[in-house]
Amino acid sequence: MFKVLFLFFILVNAIFANDKVEIFATTIESEDSVIKASGDVVVVYKEYYLSASKAVYDKKTGDLELFENVRANQNNEYKLLGNYAKLNIKLKERSFQPFYMLEEKSQVWISADKGCAKDKDFEITSGVVSGCNPNDPLWKMEFSSSDYNFDDKWLNLYNTRIYIYDIPVFYTPWFGYSLDTTRRSGLLQPSFGLSDSEGFYYEQPIYIAEQDSWDLELKPQLRTSRGSGVYSNFRFVDSKISKGEFKAGYFKEKESYFLENNLANDAHYGFNLKYENSDFLHQWFNLDLSGESGLFVDINYMNDVDYINLESSDIANTTTAAQTLSRINLFYNMESDYFGAYFKHYQDLTVESNENTLQKLPTLHYHHYLETLLDDKLIYNLDIQSNNIYRKINKKVIQTDLNLPISFNYPVFDEHLNLSYKTNVYAQHSSFSGTDSLVTGDEYKDGYILRNENLLSASTQLTKAYDEYAHVISLGTSYSFEGGETTDNFYDYNKEYCSDIANQDDARCEFYGISAIKEELKVDFSQYIYDSLGKQKLYHRLSQSILYTETQTLKGDLENELEYQITDNFNIYNNTFYSHNKSKLAKVYNKVSYNDYGMLVSLSHLYKNEFKDRTTIYSPFTSYMTSTARYTYDEHYSYFVSYDYDLELDEKKRAEIGFLYKKRCWDFGLKYSENNRPVLNNTGTTSNIYERYIYFSIALKPLMPSATDSSAFAWRLPKSFGEE
Repeated sequence: MFKVLFLFFILVNAIFANDKVEIFATTIESEDSVIKASGDVVVVYKEYYLSASKAVYDKKTGDLELFENVRANQNNEYKLLGNYAKLNIKLKERSFQPFYMLEEKSQVWISADKGCAKDKDFEITSGVVSGCNPNDPLWKMEFSSSDYNFDDKWLNLYNTRIYIYDIPVFYTPWFGYSLDTTRRSGLLQPSFGLSDSEGFYYEQPIYIAEQDSWDLELKPQLRTSRGSGVYSNFRFVDSKISKGEFKAGYFKEKESYFLENNLANDAHYGFNLKYENSDFLHQWFNLDLSGESGLFVDINYMNDVDYINLESSDIANTTTAAQTLSRINLFYNMESDYFGAYFKHYQDLTVESNENTLQKLPTLHYHHYLETLLDDKLIYNLDIQSNNIYRKINKKVIQTDLNLPISFNYPVFDEHLNLSYKTNVYAQHSSFSGTDSLVTGDEYKDGYILRNENLLSASTQLTKAYDEYAHVISLGTSYSFEGGETTDNFYDYNKEYCSDIANQDDARCEFYGISAIKEELKVDFSQYIYDSLGKQKLYHRLSQSILYTETQTLKGDLENELEYQITDNFNIYNNTFYSHNKSKLAKVYNKVSYNDYGMLVSLSHLYKNEFKDRTTIYSPFTSYMTSTARYTYDEHYSYFVSYDYDLELDEKKRAEIGFLYKKRCWDFGLKYSENNRPVLNNTGTTSNIYERYIYFSIALKPLMPSATDSSAFAWRLPKSFGEE
């Protein structure tokens, strides 16, 4: 039998000398030009490995047919099954009937009446595709025809009907999907929804990735009752040490919506550019320097806050800020010295014009790193910054700051007690330009301040080890006091005026950021408890300061900070400030978190009292609560809820509740969300919009990414301006 099998193997190899095919079988029969093989037939052809019960080869036509129990494997990635397979080696054609293919990596399978392949292309007739258990799939896609390419692994389905538990839920004339993770151009997962005020919402992202060094995502959107627009995101890598991203968007309001909602602009647009380079001096200017250089760019612009609001349909994951910051940072760093240049531009989104908004264009920075003397007991460094504080109208200033901290440390009693003295020499010079119609004297006359601040401190730390834990105690005290000071012009004129809290909103005090040096005694106590594995179980810190003025002695706020890891899953944190002067709590922050038995809960509350007159525009109180909870019932079901509330304003800020059902091959999520966000109206002021959404999410894995709290389908409920 071995001889017969070997002869058949030689015969086939001779026939297909240019296209080697290896065929093994236990029994062979030959009649004219037809060779028949049976009994554990195995065919090896290029990347294919096939097996069957019977095989027939026709030398005239070049057809190789396989019968019964046909199995095929390609590169250990695809499994093809059927009762009949036909391969034409000369024409490089293959067909399977019926057809079944399994892609090993993604576990996506296709079952069809017939599959025909030529070279790298596969055409499939009337079948089903799914990523679920083939015996009883939770979801499936039925199609009339399909084609697939083995090289790019792209699957096209035509006349596709999507079924959930045999219930038809969606039809599309075409559906395309990649069975690998290689970046490629195509359509991404769409978003759509319904709003009572904005109408039907539809967004269809388009992904373009023609080269490895860049990709582009276009996100055109339509809101039938509001308008339409497009957002884009272009990402690129221009070298091994640099990369960037450019985002831009434009949305045009319908005139009816623009007038009805009293908006400031009938079009919303903006852009964001990010870029970073970790060695730009060498790359751009070919400078062979020993130090390190870097560049970071983050430039933002938008004409109003609705540019942010319209970027996404998921309001819960959209952060709407009242101010944007654009930055360009450059630095050159050496072993002992650092040079930097920073450009900052602020855009206030609550006003129509930013002519009077202060900008820092630029800040020049030099820093000399720590130097030591006297066996490392004396430490000093130097820091200089020059800020060009600029705006289009009114006064401008160039302010230069110098800091020279010098400290002397001396351990005593066999290093059980550490004594130190620190002095900081500080200087600032201001050079003004621009005009101010309210100036009556020397409010803005160029000037300088030169002074030093001193600090004496003593500290000790004790550690005691026990069988199951270790206890660490630290105790320290410090005394700070003023040294010499000299001022002239601007600083002389405004020293007392700008030190009064009632005058801090005055225009000229914008440039006077000098705080009086406090004569202060401060005591700090802290303790730590660690378990036998070195994990922190408890942290506690107590701090009290005493202020000395010319007329009286005042106690500063007493601060108490505590973090207690009660169990591996239960943690509490508290940070409290008590004002002796007001005999009231000045600030309290509490947070409790629990994570066990599938339950994750986090509750926090912030209370802050600034002790200002309540007649001011802004409330002196802050009382804000945040809460989140998630419960994972089992591997399939999880539930979540979050709630943020401003207790002082008696206003709900954000709320969510929903659940997520996850299976191996599909996810389904439902979420109700509320969000309070600002908009700019045509009076140049901001108001709030309170929005309510219902989100649905369905992910057919692995054809779609796993569902999260965010969703592909959103239904917006009625909204209202102002408070709820």
